[in-house]
Amino acid sequence: MYEPSFTLNNKILKSIGVIEAARAVILNSPLVPSWEAKFREDALVRSTHHGTHIEGNALNLEQADAVLKGKQVIARDRDIQEVINFRNVLGYLDQLAEATGDLCYCENVLKEIHRLTTDKIMPIEKSGSYRKAQVVIRNSLTGEISFRPPPAVEVPYLMGGFFEWLKKTTADDLHPVLKAGITQYEIVRVHPFIDGNGRVARAFATLVLFKDQYDIKRFFSLEEYYDYNASDYYRALQAVSGGRMSGKYDLTPWLEYFSLGLASEFEKVKKKVQRLSTDVHIKEQMGGKQIYLSERQITIVEYIQKTGFLQNKTFIELFPKVSEDTILRDLKDLMNKGIIKKTGKTKAAQYVLKK
Repeated sequence: MYEPSFTLNNKILKSIGVIEAARAVILNSPLVPSWEAKFREDALVRSTHHGTHIEGNALNLEQADAVLKGKQVIARDRDIQEVINFRNVLGYLDQLAEATGDLCYCENVLKEIHRLTTDKIMPIEKSGSYRKAQVVIRNSLTGEISFRPPPAVEVPYLMGGFFEWLKKTTADDLHPVLKAGITQYEIVRVHPFIDGNGRVARAFATLVLFKDQYDIKRFFSLEEYYDYNASDYYRALQAVSGGRMSGKYDLTPWLEYFSLGLASEFEKVKKKVQRLSTDVHIKEQMGGKQIYLSERQITIVEYIQKTGFLQNKTFIELFPKVSEDTILRDLKDLMNKGIIKKTGKTKAAQYVLKK
Protein backbone atom coordinates (compact mmCIF):
# COMPACT_ATOMS: atom_id res chain seq x y z
CA MET A 1 0.00 0.00 0.00
CA TYR A 2 1.05 3.60 -0.61
CA GLU A 3 2.75 5.33 2.32
CA PRO A 4 3.88 8.99 2.06
CA SER A 5 7.22 10.14 3.40
CA PHE A 6 7.84 13.66 4.73
CA THR A 7 9.19 15.62 7.69
CA LEU A 8 6.78 17.75 9.70
CA ASN A 9 9.04 20.78 10.13
CA ASN A 10 8.54 24.28 11.52
CA LYS A 11 7.68 25.79 8.13
CA ILE A 12 4.76 23.41 7.65
CA LEU A 13 3.60 23.77 11.26
CA LYS A 14 3.70 27.57 11.01
CA SER A 15 1.54 27.52 7.86
CA ILE A 16 -0.95 25.14 9.46
CA GLY A 17 -1.14 27.48 12.45
CA VAL A 18 -1.98 30.39 10.15
CA ILE A 19 -4.59 28.26 8.37
CA GLU A 20 -6.28 27.24 11.62
CA ALA A 21 -6.37 30.81 12.94
CA ALA A 22 -7.76 32.23 9.69
CA ARG A 23 -10.31 29.43 9.40
CA ALA A 24 -11.63 30.18 12.89
CA VAL A 25 -12.05 33.88 12.08
CA ILE A 26 -13.79 33.21 8.77
CA LEU A 27 -16.21 30.61 10.10
CA ASN A 28 -17.15 32.80 13.09
CA SER A 29 -17.33 36.16 11.36
CA PRO A 30 -20.64 37.86 12.26
CA LEU A 31 -21.19 39.41 8.84
CA VAL A 32 -20.18 36.60 6.51
CA PRO A 33 -23.63 35.09 5.76
CA SER A 34 -24.95 38.12 3.89
CA TRP A 35 -21.90 38.01 1.62
CA GLU A 36 -21.58 34.26 1.12
CA ALA A 37 -23.04 34.27 -2.39
CA LYS A 38 -20.77 37.12 -3.46
CA PHE A 39 -17.67 35.53 -1.96
CA ARG A 40 -18.44 32.15 -3.50
CA GLU A 41 -19.07 33.65 -6.92
CA ASP A 42 -15.79 35.55 -6.71
CA ALA A 43 -13.90 32.40 -5.69
CA LEU A 44 -15.56 30.43 -8.50
CA VAL A 45 -14.49 32.95 -11.13
CA ARG A 46 -10.94 33.19 -9.78
CA SER A 47 -10.55 29.42 -9.47
CA THR A 48 -11.91 28.82 -12.95
CA HIS A 49 -9.76 31.46 -14.61
CA HIS A 50 -6.50 30.71 -12.83
CA GLY A 51 -7.04 26.95 -12.84
CA THR A 52 -7.14 26.97 -16.63
CA HIS A 53 -4.76 29.89 -17.21
CA ILE A 54 -1.88 28.08 -15.50
CA GLU A 55 -2.33 25.32 -18.09
CA GLY A 56 -2.10 27.77 -21.01
CA ASN A 57 -5.67 29.02 -21.40
CA ALA A 58 -5.62 32.43 -23.12
CA LEU A 59 -8.80 33.92 -21.61
CA ASN A 60 -8.36 36.75 -19.11
CA LEU A 61 -10.33 37.05 -15.87
CA GLU A 62 -13.06 39.23 -17.39
CA GLN A 63 -13.54 36.86 -20.33
CA ALA A 64 -13.72 33.84 -18.03
CA ASP A 65 -16.33 35.64 -15.95
CA ALA A 66 -18.34 36.40 -19.08
CA VAL A 67 -18.23 32.76 -20.18
CA LEU A 68 -19.46 31.65 -16.76
CA LYS A 69 -22.37 34.09 -17.08
CA GLY A 70 -23.32 32.67 -20.47
CA LYS A 71 -22.20 35.72 -22.43
CA GLN A 72 -20.64 35.52 -25.87
CA VAL A 73 -16.86 35.72 -25.91
CA ILE A 74 -14.73 35.84 -29.03
CA ALA A 75 -11.94 33.38 -28.32
CA ARG A 76 -10.61 29.95 -29.21
CA ASP A 77 -13.27 27.25 -28.76
CA ARG A 78 -10.96 25.12 -26.63
CA ASP A 79 -10.28 27.98 -24.21
CA ILE A 80 -14.00 28.61 -23.76
CA GLN A 81 -14.70 24.89 -23.29
CA GLU A 82 -11.93 24.56 -20.69
CA VAL A 83 -13.52 27.32 -18.61
CA ILE A 84 -16.96 25.70 -18.88
CA ASN A 85 -15.48 22.33 -17.94
CA PHE A 86 -13.66 23.69 -14.92
CA ARG A 87 -16.86 25.32 -13.70
CA ASN A 88 -18.60 21.94 -14.04
CA VAL A 89 -15.81 20.26 -12.07
CA LEU A 90 -16.19 22.74 -9.19
CA GLY A 91 -19.94 22.14 -9.23
CA TYR A 92 -19.31 18.40 -9.01
CA LEU A 93 -16.98 18.92 -6.04
CA ASP A 94 -19.67 20.92 -4.28
CA GLN A 95 -22.17 18.09 -4.79
CA LEU A 96 -19.75 15.52 -3.41
CA ALA A 97 -18.79 17.64 -0.41
CA GLU A 98 -22.40 18.33 0.52
CA ALA A 99 -23.64 14.77 0.00
CA THR A 100 -24.73 12.92 3.12
CA GLY A 101 -22.75 9.90 4.23
CA ASP A 102 -19.11 9.09 3.71
CA LEU A 103 -17.47 10.27 0.52
CA CYS A 104 -16.12 7.48 -1.61
CA TYR A 105 -12.49 8.38 -2.20
CA CYS A 106 -12.27 6.09 -5.18
CA GLU A 107 -10.99 5.87 -8.71
CA ASN A 108 -14.46 6.38 -10.17
CA VAL A 109 -14.60 9.87 -8.64
CA LEU A 110 -11.14 10.66 -10.01
CA LYS A 111 -12.16 9.47 -13.47
CA GLU A 112 -15.37 11.49 -13.39
CA ILE A 113 -13.41 14.63 -12.51
CA HIS A 114 -11.17 13.92 -15.49
CA ARG A 115 -14.16 13.30 -17.75
CA LEU A 116 -15.67 16.65 -16.78
CA THR A 117 -12.28 18.37 -17.14
CA THR A 118 -11.71 17.09 -20.68
CA ASP A 119 -15.30 17.01 -21.95
CA LYS A 120 -15.41 17.93 -25.68
CA ILE A 121 -11.64 18.46 -25.60
CA MET A 122 -10.31 14.90 -25.62
CA PRO A 123 -11.67 11.91 -27.55
CA ILE A 124 -14.50 10.23 -25.64
CA GLU A 125 -12.56 6.98 -25.25
CA LYS A 126 -9.68 8.83 -23.50
CA SER A 127 -11.79 11.15 -21.37
CA GLY A 128 -12.20 9.64 -17.92
CA SER A 129 -9.90 6.69 -18.71
CA TYR A 130 -6.40 5.92 -17.52
CA ARG A 131 -3.66 6.35 -20.08
CA LYS A 132 -2.37 3.35 -21.97
CA ALA A 133 0.79 4.95 -23.26
CA GLN A 134 4.00 6.33 -21.77
CA VAL A 135 4.16 10.11 -21.44
CA VAL A 136 6.97 12.52 -20.58
CA ILE A 137 6.90 16.05 -19.22
CA ARG A 138 9.14 18.47 -21.09
CA ASN A 139 10.43 21.92 -20.23
CA SER A 140 8.38 24.28 -22.42
CA LEU A 141 11.43 26.51 -23.00
CA THR A 142 14.24 24.01 -23.56
CA GLY A 143 12.32 20.96 -24.71
CA GLU A 144 14.26 18.82 -22.23
CA ILE A 145 12.50 16.03 -20.37
CA SER A 146 11.90 17.29 -16.82
CA PHE A 147 9.84 14.38 -15.55
CA ARG A 148 9.06 10.85 -16.69
CA PRO A 149 5.90 9.45 -15.02
CA PRO A 150 5.59 5.72 -14.25
CA PRO A 151 4.81 3.33 -17.14
CA ALA A 152 1.14 3.15 -18.11
CA VAL A 153 0.91 -0.48 -17.02
CA GLU A 154 1.64 0.61 -13.42
CA VAL A 155 -1.04 3.31 -13.25
CA PRO A 156 -3.99 1.14 -12.05
CA TYR A 157 -1.80 -0.49 -9.40
CA LEU A 158 -0.36 2.81 -8.17
CA MET A 159 -3.70 4.60 -8.06
CA GLY A 160 -5.34 1.62 -6.36
CA GLY A 161 -2.71 1.61 -3.62
CA PHE A 162 -3.00 5.35 -3.17
CA PHE A 163 -6.78 5.31 -2.83
CA GLU A 164 -6.55 2.49 -0.32
CA TRP A 165 -4.33 4.75 1.80
CA LEU A 166 -6.61 7.77 1.26
CA LYS A 167 -9.73 5.90 2.36
CA LYS A 168 -8.23 4.73 5.64
CA THR A 169 -6.49 8.00 6.56
CA THR A 170 -8.68 10.19 8.77
CA ALA A 171 -8.23 13.71 10.10
CA ASP A 172 -7.12 12.13 13.38
CA ASP A 173 -4.31 10.33 11.57
CA LEU A 174 -3.13 13.22 9.43
CA HIS A 175 -4.00 16.91 9.26
CA PRO A 176 -6.38 17.59 6.32
CA VAL A 177 -3.98 20.15 4.83
CA LEU A 178 -1.21 17.54 4.60
CA LYS A 179 -3.66 14.93 3.35
CA ALA A 180 -4.78 17.25 0.55
CA GLY A 181 -1.22 18.21 -0.36
CA ILE A 182 -0.13 14.57 -0.55
CA THR A 183 -3.18 13.79 -2.69
CA GLN A 184 -2.34 16.51 -5.17
CA TYR A 185 1.30 15.50 -5.48
CA GLU A 186 0.65 11.78 -5.90
CA ILE A 187 -1.88 12.29 -8.70
CA VAL A 188 0.56 14.60 -10.48
CA ARG A 189 3.41 12.12 -9.98
CA VAL A 190 1.54 9.10 -11.30
CA HIS A 191 0.06 11.18 -14.13
CA PRO A 192 -2.79 8.71 -14.67
CA PHE A 193 -4.25 10.44 -17.74
CA ILE A 194 -2.90 11.50 -21.11
CA ASP A 195 -3.79 15.13 -20.44
CA GLY A 196 -5.46 17.26 -17.76
CA ASN A 197 -3.57 15.75 -14.81
CA GLY A 198 -2.72 19.07 -13.17
CA ARG A 199 -6.33 20.26 -13.12
CA VAL A 200 -7.56 16.88 -11.92
CA ALA A 201 -4.95 16.72 -9.14
CA ARG A 202 -5.78 20.21 -7.88
CA ALA A 203 -9.50 19.45 -8.01
CA PHE A 204 -9.17 16.23 -6.03
CA ALA A 205 -6.99 17.95 -3.42
CA THR A 206 -9.68 20.62 -3.10
CA LEU A 207 -12.27 17.88 -2.61
CA VAL A 208 -10.23 16.46 0.28
CA LEU A 209 -10.18 19.90 1.91
CA PHE A 210 -13.92 20.33 1.36
CA LYS A 211 -14.79 16.96 2.84
CA ASP A 212 -12.61 17.50 5.91
CA GLN A 213 -14.35 20.84 6.66
CA TYR A 214 -11.57 23.02 5.31
CA ASP A 215 -13.74 24.57 2.61
CA ILE A 216 -14.26 27.84 4.61
CA LYS A 217 -17.60 28.26 2.83
CA ARG A 218 -15.96 27.81 -0.62
CA PHE A 219 -14.33 31.25 -0.39
CA PHE A 220 -10.75 30.36 -1.35
CA SER A 221 -8.92 29.76 -4.63
CA LEU A 222 -5.63 27.86 -4.48
CA GLU A 223 -5.48 28.04 -8.26
CA GLU A 224 -4.92 31.79 -8.08
CA TYR A 225 -1.93 31.31 -5.79
CA TYR A 226 -0.44 28.72 -8.15
CA ASP A 227 -1.02 30.82 -11.25
CA TYR A 228 0.59 33.94 -9.79
CA ASN A 229 3.58 31.83 -8.69
CA ALA A 230 3.66 29.35 -11.57
CA SER A 231 7.44 28.93 -11.59
CA ASP A 232 7.45 28.31 -7.83
CA TYR A 233 4.59 25.83 -8.24
CA TYR A 234 6.43 23.70 -10.76
CA ARG A 235 9.72 24.10 -8.89
CA ALA A 236 8.09 22.80 -5.70
CA LEU A 237 6.73 19.75 -7.51
CA GLN A 238 10.15 19.02 -8.96
CA ALA A 239 11.89 19.56 -5.60
CA VAL A 240 10.56 16.27 -4.24
CA SER A 241 13.60 14.02 -3.85
CA GLY A 242 13.87 10.26 -4.18
CA GLY A 243 12.33 8.12 -6.86
CA ARG A 244 11.84 4.74 -8.34
CA MET A 245 15.21 3.40 -7.19
CA SER A 246 14.62 4.19 -3.51
CA GLY A 247 10.87 3.52 -3.64
CA LYS A 248 10.27 6.63 -1.51
CA TYR A 249 9.69 10.28 -2.29
CA ASP A 250 10.41 12.97 0.30
CA LEU A 251 7.37 15.23 0.02
CA THR A 252 8.63 17.80 2.54
CA PRO A 253 9.48 20.64 0.08
CA TRP A 254 6.18 20.20 -1.74
CA LEU A 255 4.16 20.20 1.49
CA GLU A 256 6.00 23.34 2.59
CA TYR A 257 4.88 25.05 -0.60
CA PHE A 258 1.34 23.63 -0.52
CA SER A 259 0.68 24.59 3.11
CA LEU A 260 2.18 28.05 2.57
CA GLY A 261 -0.09 28.58 -0.44
CA LEU A 262 -3.18 27.53 1.47
CA ALA A 263 -2.16 29.72 4.42
CA SER A 264 -1.71 32.67 2.06
CA GLU A 265 -5.15 32.19 0.52
CA PHE A 266 -6.89 31.64 3.87
CA GLU A 267 -5.19 34.74 5.29
CA LYS A 268 -6.34 36.79 2.29
CA VAL A 269 -9.92 35.62 2.75
CA LYS A 270 -9.69 36.34 6.49
CA LYS A 271 -8.63 39.93 5.87
CA LYS A 272 -11.43 40.37 3.35
CA VAL A 273 -13.94 39.04 5.87
CA GLN A 274 -12.55 41.20 8.66
CA ARG A 275 -12.86 44.27 6.45
CA LEU A 276 -16.56 43.55 6.14
CA SER A 277 -17.00 42.53 9.76
CA THR A 278 -17.81 44.77 12.68
CA ASP A 279 -16.11 44.53 16.04
CA VAL A 280 -16.43 41.27 17.95
CA HIS A 281 -18.67 42.91 20.55
CA ILE A 282 -21.46 43.16 17.97
CA LYS A 283 -21.71 39.42 17.74
CA GLU A 284 -21.52 39.13 21.51
CA GLN A 285 -24.38 41.61 21.85
CA MET A 286 -26.44 39.45 19.51
CA GLY A 287 -25.93 36.43 21.75
CA GLY A 288 -23.40 34.89 19.37
CA LYS A 289 -25.91 34.81 16.50
CA GLN A 290 -24.87 35.42 12.91
CA ILE A 291 -25.86 38.87 11.65
CA TYR A 292 -27.44 39.27 8.21
CA LEU A 293 -26.79 42.67 6.65
CA SER A 294 -27.29 44.05 3.18
CA GLU A 295 -24.44 45.42 1.10
CA ARG A 296 -25.52 48.99 1.88
CA GLN A 297 -25.65 48.25 5.60
CA ILE A 298 -22.14 46.83 5.52
CA THR A 299 -20.96 50.00 3.75
CA ILE A 300 -22.64 52.09 6.46
CA VAL A 301 -21.00 50.14 9.28
CA GLU A 302 -17.59 50.34 7.58
CA TYR A 303 -17.96 54.09 7.18
CA ILE A 304 -18.87 54.56 10.85
CA GLN A 305 -15.95 52.38 11.90
CA LYS A 306 -13.62 54.55 9.83
CA THR A 307 -14.94 58.04 10.68
CA GLY A 308 -16.65 57.48 14.02
CA PHE A 309 -20.14 58.58 12.96
CA LEU A 310 -22.54 59.07 10.04
CA GLN A 311 -24.80 62.07 9.38
CA ASN A 312 -27.69 62.56 6.95
CA LYS A 313 -25.68 64.96 4.81
CA THR A 314 -23.24 62.15 4.05
CA PHE A 315 -25.92 59.91 2.52
CA ILE A 316 -25.50 61.35 -0.98
CA GLU A 317 -21.74 60.79 -0.80
CA LEU A 318 -22.08 57.12 0.16
CA PHE A 319 -25.09 56.28 -2.01
CA PRO A 320 -25.56 58.85 -4.79
CA LYS A 321 -28.31 56.84 -6.50
CA VAL A 322 -30.25 55.75 -3.40
CA SER A 323 -33.10 57.72 -1.85
CA GLU A 324 -32.81 59.13 1.67
CA ASP A 325 -35.87 57.16 2.79
CA THR A 326 -34.22 53.90 1.75
CA ILE A 327 -31.06 54.71 3.68
CA LEU A 328 -33.08 55.69 6.74
CA ARG A 329 -34.79 52.29 6.62
CA ASP A 330 -31.36 50.62 6.53
CA LEU A 331 -30.29 52.69 9.53
CA LYS A 332 -33.46 51.84 11.45
CA ASP A 333 -32.83 48.13 10.85
CA LEU A 334 -29.25 48.48 12.09
CA MET A 335 -30.56 50.18 15.23
CA ASN A 336 -33.14 47.44 15.75
CA LYS A 337 -30.35 44.87 15.52
CA GLY A 338 -28.41 46.71 18.19
CA ILE A 339 -25.46 47.52 15.95
CA ILE A 340 -25.72 51.31 15.86
CA LYS A 341 -27.52 54.01 17.80
CA LYS A 342 -28.70 57.53 17.03
CA THR A 343 -27.50 60.53 18.98
CA GLY A 344 -28.98 64.01 18.64
CA LYS A 345 -32.05 65.07 16.70
CA THR A 346 -33.17 66.29 13.25
CA LYS A 347 -30.64 66.72 10.45
CA ALA A 348 -27.72 67.14 12.87
CA ALA A 349 -28.24 63.68 14.32
CA GLN A 350 -25.34 61.26 14.24
CA TYR A 351 -25.32 57.48 13.92
CA VAL A 352 -22.54 55.74 15.85
CA LEU A 353 -21.67 52.15 16.72
CA LYS A 354 -23.41 50.96 19.81
CA LYS A 355 -20.95 50.26 22.62
